[in-house]
Amino acid sequence: MFEAGGTPRAALTLQLGSYAGFVGAHWWNLQDAALRCESEVHEQECKVCPDVLYRAGRTLSGQETYTPRLILMDLKGSLNSLKQEGYLYGDMKIDTSVAWQGNLMTHQEEPPAKNLFLQDLSKLEGGMSSDGDFSPRALPLSKDVSQLPTQLHVSQKGHQLEGSVRVWSDYLRVRLHPRSIFMIHQYNDDGESSQLEAFGQGESLLHDPTYLEELEDRLHFYVEECDYLQGFQILCDLNNGFSGVGAKVTELLHDEYSGRGILTWGLTPVIDNVGVSWKDFYRLMNTVLGIVHLSSHSSLFCPLSLNGSLGLKPEAPVTLPYVHYDASLNFHSSAILATAMDTFSVPYRLHSSQFSMVQLADAFNSSGRKVVAAGAAVPFPISYGQSLPDALCSYQLAVPWTPLSSCGEQKDSCCFAQSVVLRGIGKENHISNLPPGSQPKSALHVCETGEEVLGSYLHARCPGTFSTSYLLQGPCKVLAPYPQFFSALLNKQGFLLDKLPSCTTAVESIPVLTALQSSPTLHSALYSLYKELHRVDVRRWASFFSAGQQVHNENVCLSIRLFGAARKMVIAACTVVAILP
Repeated sequence: MFEAGGTPRAALTLQLGSYAGFVGAHWWNLQDAALRCESEVHEQECKVCPDVLYRAGRTLSGQETYTPRLILMDLKGSLNSLKQEGYLYGDMKIDTSVAWQGNLMTHQEEPPAKNLFLQDLSKLEGGMSSDGDFSPRALPLSKDVSQLPTQLHVSQKGHQLEGSVRVWSDYLRVRLHPRSIFMIHQYNDDGESSQLEAFGQGESLLHDPTYLEELEDRLHFYVEECDYLQGFQILCDLNNGFSGVGAKVTELLHDEYSGRGILTWGLTPVIDNVGVSWKDFYRLMNTVLGIVHLSSHSSLFCPLSLNGSLGLKPEAPVTLPYVHYDASLNFHSSAILATAMDTFSVPYRLHSSQFSMVQLADAFNSSGRKVVAAGAAVPFPISYGQSLPDALCSYQLAVPWTPLSSCGEQKDSCCFAQSVVLRGIGKENHISNLPPGSQPKSALHVCETGEEVLGSYLHARCPGTFSTSYLLQGPCKVLAPYPQFFSALLNKQGFLLDKLPSCTTAVESIPVLTALQSSPTLHSALYSLYKELHRVDVRRWASFFSAGQQVHNENVCLSIRLFGAARKMVIAACTVVAILP
C-alpha cells in the first residue's frame, strides 16, 4: 500500500504472549521465505510489499539491515538460545571490572543448546560471534536479496523439529532489532509457579509505570521513523493473562494513535478436552474478557484457533483435508494460523492496493460490526493444470474453506461482508480456455479473467454480500523450518496429484484461499460463551482458589469482579456481531 510519491504505508506488529510468539515466528519465517524468493515473481504480477512490515536500518558499524517492525512481549524463559537484544549489534559485553583486589572465581552458565535447524542455519549464514561460536542471526540482512548466498535461497533441507521445539525461538530464522523483544521477567513461561494466568494480572502489568514507559518508548521509536503509518496489527493470546495485556495495549493505541487502523488477532492454541479444572475456568474468563475489550478498542477483531469451540469443554479441533497436523503441538497448529494470516493480510500489504487497514476495517464495521470470523483452505485443493472455474465448481453447497474462529461450520451463505484472497494459481489456469463451439459448464467458464471468475463465484454463492476479492499468482512459500505435515497427494508446488507418487518430495509452496466474514456464526459462538458464563458458580471457584491454588489473591479478586461485568458485556458483543434476517 503506497501513499503519493511511492512511500509505502507502514504497519507495526505487536506480538503478545507465548502462542502469539509461535504464530509470529512462523509468520516472520513466511515473510523471510517470500523475500528470498521475490525474484521468482513476474514483473506484471501484483506483489506484496515487504516494506509494509519491515524496516531498513544500519548497525553501529554501518552495515545495512532489514528487520521486522515488531514489538514482542513474552515471559521469562521463552528465548532459549536467542538473546533478548538480538545479534545484529554484536555481543553486548558487560563491564565486569570490580574494585576488589583479592581472588575472584567466575561461574559461567552454559548457553542453551541449539537444535539442528539453528545449527545448520548458523553454518549457512557463516556468522561468527566474538566468542568464536556460530550465531544463527549474526549477520545483518540487507533488503537486497541478490546479496544473499545462493544456498539460502534454495535450501530446503528436511528438519524434523517436532521433538526439539519447546518455545517459538527454537525455529525463528529471521533477525530482530534490539528494540523488538520486550521481556516480562516477573512471570515464567513454563512451570507451575509465577504464571501470567489471569486477565487482571495482565491488565495490572501496564499499570506499572516501568512496563508502560518501556512500551511507550518502543512504540515511539518505531512510529516516529515511519513516513506513513497505516496502523498496527496485533497478535494476542486470548487464553491466558496476555488477554489483559492486549486490552491495555489496544486501549493505549486507540487513545494515542487515533485514526490509525488496529487489526487484532485473538489467538488460542488447541486445548485438550480432558475434563474441567480451575485452569479451564480461567481460560473461559480470559477469553470472554479478551474478546470484549480487544474488540472495543480495535478497528477490527478476529479470533483465530483450530479448536472447534472456545468454551469450558472445547469441541474437537478442525481437520484440514490435506494437512496431517498434530493438534497437541503448538509448532503445528501455529503454522496453519500463520499461513492463513499471511494471506488474510494481503489487502493492506500490496504494492498497489485499494484498502489500507482502516479501509479494510470500515468495509466490515460500517454498521457497527467489529468482530469477523475467519476461514481458510490450507492448501486450496486444485490439481496441477486444473482451471480455476473447474476447481470452484467442484464445491456445490459446501464452502471451500475450513472455519478458523472456533465458530463451527457455516450452514448457509448469509454474511454481511467478506474479504476473500486466493493465491498460488498461475495465470494460465485462471480461466477455462474452452475450445470454440463447446458448451460452457457454468457461468464461471465464460469469464474472461481470473478476477472475474472469483468475483462471480462469490456473488453467486453470497448474493447481496459486500465482497472484496484478490487473486495473486504467487503462492505461499513453506520453506524450512515450516513443518512438512502435508498429504503425500501434494506435489512440490502444493497441487493435487491423481495418485500417490512412488517417492515423496518436500512441499515448498502451496496455493491458499482465505476469507474474513461478518457472519451469523459469530453470534452463535459468542452466545454459547455467554450461556457458559451463566452456568459458572463464581462463589464456588472463589472458595476453591482461596483453598491453596498458587495464584495471586489480589488478581483473583480483580478477575472475579470483572467476571460479573463480562456477562453483560458478552450480550453487547453478541448484538454487535449479529446479522439480522
